[in-house]
Amino acid sequence: MAKLEEYYHKECVPLLIKEFGYKNIMEVPRLGKIVLNMGLGEAVQNPKIIEGAAAELTAIAGQKAVVTKAKKSIATFKLREGMPIGCRVTLRNVRMYDFYTKLVQLVLPRVRDFRGINPRGFDGNGNFSMGIKEHIIFPEIDYDKIDKIKGFNITITTSAHSDDEGRFLLKALGMPFKK
Repeated sequence: MAKLEEYYHKECVPLLIKEFGYKNIMEVPRLGKIVLNMGLGEAVQNPKIIEGAAAELTAIAGQKAVVTKAKKSIATFKLREGMPIGCRVTLRNVRMYDFYTKLVQLVLPRVRDFRGINPRGFDGNGNFSMGIKEHIIFPEIDYDKIDKIKGFNITITTSAHSDDEGRFLLKALGMPFKK
């Protein structure tokens, strides 16, 4: 069991029960999964860029990245159905908690001029999405070996039913939201 998961069960669950008045322990929101998605539009001209991006995302997540393919053709972008256009990783259980810990405690403080995460990234159902502009802030990425700085999206899926519950859960788990 990850340290963050122990912290969630011992500290966060009682806080959430006190704040929202849950009657059953199973009502308490929890993290479901974390999805890292890197979309690469320039892969249409240079298909080899996908391999490097997938390797970098694999190093960041600690789990093999899956290459995503276009679902339909778009002529104006010179995109054909089935062409590789990105990669993604879905993290659950121990790897999810390990990544969340690394994100909150190690990576976000390394961002230049960091003043907190914008709390408006919630979708109405308690799920939170944010973007990372430079993937080089992760310690697994060697700055000298990359050809281009890429960004990617992080989606944190929770079992919360509202944005307030999701925000309170993530804040209790250490997410540094802006005031």
